[in-house]
Formats: sequence, structure tokens, C-alpha cells
Amino acid sequence: MRYLKYILALLVFVYACKKSEDVQEQVETFLGFQTPKNFPQPVYNLANNPVTKDGFELGRKLFYDVRLSRNNTISCGSCHIQSSAFTQHGHDVSHGIEDRLGTRNSPPIMNLAWNKAFMWGGGVFDLDLQPITPITAHEEMDESLENVLNKLRAAQAYKDKFKAAFGSDEITTARFMKALSQFMIMCISSNSKYDQVMRKENGAAFTANELAGYEIFKEKCGNCHKEPLFTDGAFRNNGLAPSAINDKGLYGSTLITTDKYKFKVPSLRNLKYTAPFMHDGRFLTLDAVFQHYIAEVQPLENLDPLLVKNGSRGISLSADEKTKLAAFLNTLNDEDFINNKLLAEQ
Repeated sequence: MRYLKYILALLVFVYACKKSEDVQEQVETFLGFQTPKNFPQPVYNLANNPVTKDGFELGRKLFYDVRLSRNNTISCGSCHIQSSAFTQHGHDVSHGIEDRLGTRNSPPIMNLAWNKAFMWGGGVFDLDLQPITPITAHEEMDESLENVLNKLRAAQAYKDKFKAAFGSDEITTARFMKALSQFMIMCISSNSKYDQVMRKENGAAFTANELAGYEIFKEKCGNCHKEPLFTDGAFRNNGLAPSAINDKGLYGSTLITTDKYKFKVPSLRNLKYTAPFMHDGRFLTLDAVFQHYIAEVQPLENLDPLLVKNGSRGISLSADEKTKLAAFLNTLNDEDFINNKLLAEQ
């Protein structure tokens, strides 16, 4: 009888271990690109670059490889950290090689398959071309694309990975870019409480404060921060006083006068992890952002007309409305996204 108890205990232990392994395997199973049920169809041309397991894994390896920088010290993942929703948490502007300071806050890498334009100030309209900018920028990676490719060509492991992903071991610019895109478009944040409520999953429901905040959001913020991505993808002048460096935003790409001080509307997802806020990281807290819209919107020549109502600039928010709006915005935080092991450095 005593041996039977030991055998039963051993069987229970083995079953528990097997179950744990199954759960772990399920968590890390690659399912390919899937459009969340409450999201629109992606903008990215998946037919031209379908996501495969080998392509994704190659893109992930490249994303975290310091060989993309001139002195082999920083990777894409250095300025886009998963635990911070792929931003560089705590830094107002990005820090590149040799701790060179950029001029803008590192934007999150999140839901990029639904983006029509990239960068705070525009200038890039194809995700497959976007990495060229940080790789070659003096204050970021300060490297040439050809040097990056030569470094990769010198590594047999990369030749093997390119062959697995694209059918031959030839390492080209197009394949390099497509691999990075395959990783980046898989950085999907779509499992916040908000998403679960919208999809009616697991009995998820807003609290009274969250629901009230949702109504305030739709009335006062929803025109620019459109659901479910919480950005309309447009470039707008939100009345920020120009900084000392006088960054003119979209104007730098278009040279159109009416584009001065227009910056890309950021998503409001994962604000818990992405501070500081705005294109130059000037606001450390969400309350500071609220204060800007309540009382600090500047009368700039291209100020977005949505920020002017009855001759008054800004957005009216009472203390109670701020509390409720913040409660709703907290439902946009997605812990599954920042803890997704598939997106982590392997």
C-alpha cells in the first residue's frame, strides 16, 4: 500500500510537469500573423511579405543584434524595450551609440501593421524602409546598411537563418528589411481589459469609473485617438510650445508651411509603460499631459482646429473627469504584450 502511494504521487508529479510543459509550449507557440477580432484589416502588405516562423525568428534575432550599430554596442531593442511596450522608458529622448542624445522620444513598436506612416515627424511610409533611418542616423546607430549586411554575411549562423527564411543564404537589403518587418508586425497589443470588454470575453466589464471615463474619452479625445488603435495615424499640431531645438515635426519632411509643428498622433495604449510622453518626452506623467490640454495649449499658427472651441483653446476637464478618464486609459494597458515571450530576446 505504501508503494502504491509513492507510485500515485509520482504519477501526479509527472502529470503536473507535463501539464506545465504543455502550457509553456502553448504560450510560446508561433501562430503567425492574426488580425485581432476587434481590429480592422491591416495596412501592411502581408501578401508581399507573409510572416513565417523562420522569417519571424530571423527578424527577432536581427532586432536584438548589436551588429546593426557602428560600434556593435546597441540594437533596436536597446531603445525599444519590451517591458516598456518597446519604448526607452525613463528617457525623454533616445540614447544612441556613445550615449549620443537624439531629439525625440523613442516611439513604441506596437500595432505597426496598421500604420500608414512612421516616425514622429513622418518621412517614411513603408515599414520595410523604416529601419534605415535609425541604423544610419548619427545620433542613433551611426552605421551604413552595407556594413551591417557585411557583418551578417560573415556569420554562418545568419546565412543558415536567411536560407531557412527565404530559400537561399543570400543576405540582401530587401530580405534584411522584410525579416525585421516580420518581427515588428508581430508586436501586436490587443489583449488589454478594453479589448476583452469589446470582444465580450471572460465576462470582462468596465467599472463605473472606467465606463464614465470611456464616455468622456469618446467625447473629448476620440476624434484624434480613434478606437481600437487609439490613434488616427494623422499628423497634428497639438499646441505644444516649441522646444529650444525648435523641432518643426512634419514640416522637416514636407517643407509645407502648414505642416509646421505637426507630429504623429500617438496611440494611447500601454501608457502605464511608455512614459515620458509627447514627441520630445517633455511630460513625465499623465497628469502633466492633462494639464497641457486643459491650460497650456499654445496659439500656434497651425494649431489643430479640434483644440479650439468657442474661441477657447484646449480641452475642458474637471478634476472628477480627469480621474475617470485616467481610469479608462488604464484599461488600455496590456500585460500580455509586455510579457509575451515570443517577442523577447532569445
